[in-house]
Amino acid sequence: MKAMIVLEDGTSFEGSSIGISGEKIGDIVLNTAVVGYQEMMTDPTNAGKILVLTYPLIGNYGVAKKFNESRKCWIAGMVIKEASRIYSNWQAEGSFQDFLRDEKVTAISDVDTRTLAVTIRDNGEMLGIISTTDLKRESLIKKLREYKAAKKDFIKEISVKHATHTKTGASAPNIAVLDLGLLHSFSHQLKTLGCNVTLLPYSMSARDILATRPDGLIISNGPENDASLPMIASTARELLGKVPMMGIATGHQVIGLALGAKLKKMKIGHHGVNYPVRSTDSFKGDITVQNHSYIIDESTIRNNKNVTVTLRNVNDHTIEAMESKALKFISVQYNPASPGFDEVNEAFRKFLAMAGGGNGIKPRKNSRQSSEVAYAKA
Repeated sequence: MKAMIVLEDGTSFEGSSIGISGEKIGDIVLNTAVVGYQEMMTDPTNAGKILVLTYPLIGNYGVAKKFNESRKCWIAGMVIKEASRIYSNWQAEGSFQDFLRDEKVTAISDVDTRTLAVTIRDNGEMLGIISTTDLKRESLIKKLREYKAAKKDFIKEISVKHATHTKTGASAPNIAVLDLGLLHSFSHQLKTLGCNVTLLPYSMSARDILATRPDGLIISNGPENDASLPMIASTARELLGKVPMMGIATGHQVIGLALGAKLKKMKIGHHGVNYPVRSTDSFKGDITVQNHSYIIDESTIRNNKNVTVTLRNVNDHTIEAMESKALKFISVQYNPASPGFDEVNEAFRKFLAMAGGGNGIKPRKNSRQSSEVAYAKA
């Protein structure tokens, strides 16, 4: 079946439908990772987006349920160059194409993704539409214009509806997570550290969060530029200095908003697994997994003497991490992915030390490998 993708600026590409038929609109986002398509598709941060994979061959190692990063696939659509006709992996439980159909994803293949990537690189991220039913460019552009004013409210659907507890021990640190779309691999790292984890609904008030008496609170990753973020930032503002906090990705942006900062959209976001960051007080660097299109506008936070920027992006010098002893928080714009089998990212250990849980907790034996390991190593 024929399909078409049209960008907001009028650029169009023809291809073949490999998912379900239909029409989907969303922000076009490039991801440069070589592997990890299943993790990206089930990452709640990508909710409502059309994901363009720059690696040319997708699906060659199949899919397996344990590599899902959440309960379902959240993307609006997917664009690839070529779908592999076979898959080979001892862990595979099905094909990429079956996964697209099972998760009801509208996807298009046989697209010149190199030219599409260059178009996004030159003109910036923008809306796009995938259609298998309407192949008229002018008609699809009109639909994009009508959609542009639509309000995005994905966190409401993604977040848990009630507090959800996972206990590991009576003496373990109690970590609450304000759930905007926490990745399974992040939850796994917290369990590896021996934490009791409680997922809280995004709309829970500061008073009710404090009533759970957590040793620390994490504001998780999740969709950016969402209608719920101002309310969540207001909650975070009430909690600053009252409980140790960690912001991850969108959670980092929420803490920025709580501090009075503003966010700005990047021309080209950071979406991939090889973004270099470095410490602001040394030459120590690291390679990180990132998935964001917005950043904290540094000019709106520069005068806050309680906040220290601790990491910057090597390429564009944007803020990658900040912290405050007075306000009891650390936050990271990147995804603190596991560096290996049952290993924990240093950012989680640092937060646990702040929360009073120490940082020397040994991983539990025989626990499942983080589903983001392969994604982070690409």
